Amino acid sequence: MVRENEIRRAEVAVAPPPATDAGLTFVGRIHTPWTSRLTCPRQGRADGPICTIELFEPWIAALDGIEAFERLEVLYWLHESRRDLVRQSPANNGETYGTFALRTPVRPNPIGTSIVSLVSRQGPVLQVRGLDCLDGTPLLDLKPDRSLFTPIAPPQPGDYEVG
Repeated sequence: MVRENEIRRAEVAVAPPPATDAGLTFVGRIHTPWTSRLTCPRQGRADGPICTIELFEPWIAALDGIEAFERLEVLYWLHESRRDLVRQSPANNGETYGTFALRTPVRPNPIGTSIVSLVSRQGPVLQVRGLDCLDGTPLLDLKPDRSLFTPIAPPQPGDYEVG
């Protein structure tokens, strides 16, 4: 079992640099059944429980037209995550991987993403399935799932050239 703030054998933590303001704004709050990182699922499931995304003013108008999309990409701030591990042992077997090679919530900038199914919208509130975050998680952004779109233009000569 994972314990909060545990350093496992062979994991490596660093002292993070001082925080700087990236200008992030929490645009809403996510409500889920999970109140502990120990019980929160590691990946969202399409058949998971219905969760609520609540938008704050003045961002509610930014939801206009969202009902046209069956899937959304949700970006959120993993506010209870550690930010200091550079090597982690997810299986707790002594084998470690770099943080950027894992989908762990423990990251220098703990931004979580989920692709969710939109169940309904009522004003500033979305009902969705597929989240994997704690109740009260701050919402950073919402976007239609990019896999629902086709590229705007075909590749052009020079698009992939390295200078």
